[in-house]
Amino acid sequence: MTAPRAADLDAITFDAMGTIVRLDDPVRRLQAALHRHLGLTVSGDRASLAMRAEMTHYRAICHRAIDAASLAAVRLECAGVIAARLSGVDAGGVLPCLTDAIVYRAYEDAAPTLDALRAAGLRIAVISNWDISLGDALRTSGLAAHIDAVVTSAQSGAAKPDARIFERALAELDARPHRVLHVGDDPVADVDGARGAHLHAVLLARNGRGAARKPRVATLLELPALLDLDHG
Repeated sequence: MTAPRAADLDAITFDAMGTIVRLDDPVRRLQAALHRHLGLTVSGDRASLAMRAEMTHYRAICHRAIDAASLAAVRLECAGVIAARLSGVDAGGVLPCLTDAIVYRAYEDAAPTLDALRAAGLRIAVISNWDISLGDALRTSGLAAHIDAVVTSAQSGAAKPDARIFERALAELDARPHRVLHVGDDPVADVDGARGAHLHAVLLARNGRGAARKPRVATLLELPALLDLDHG
């Protein structure tokens, strides 16, 4: 399977986590926050196990966070997951530590690629299994100005690979599926999901994950050439 040419597209959509943004060492940040806020010294192994449990739980419940109140409830519940793996603390005490631990950074290849695509006249959207705070994460990471629309599983009531979340993005972009390409790092959620909704798809294989899938890129900087942008 080959990628379409940029000249045959109206828009490109991107996954968020692992594609255009990443977490800034949440284990180290959690250790520091627990010590700063609660006076706790927690080993790297314990902090890592706690963060992994929290992330797994978050992915299962993030769709609940559809407004400020439900977002606060999801965050407190996730803090409780961490508290359960520590000693002598509760969810309320851990919550500011979790807040400090979760900081998003843009990948270095994200902004230049988004700029190149927008300069070619392509609209850009982000489609992610995320709560309503994704817009805030994109702003703090410096990417919001490069993006035309943001669609989350919390907004759409469906998570990738469900076609409905892609269809919500198509409506936001006022675009037809065969004129849109989706880029993401998950072979099932992103590639299979997009193709199931009749979009084109490219796998971002930063660490070789799903590298058997085609078309694929190892970095977002390869995307303009893959789409023959210079000749579009």
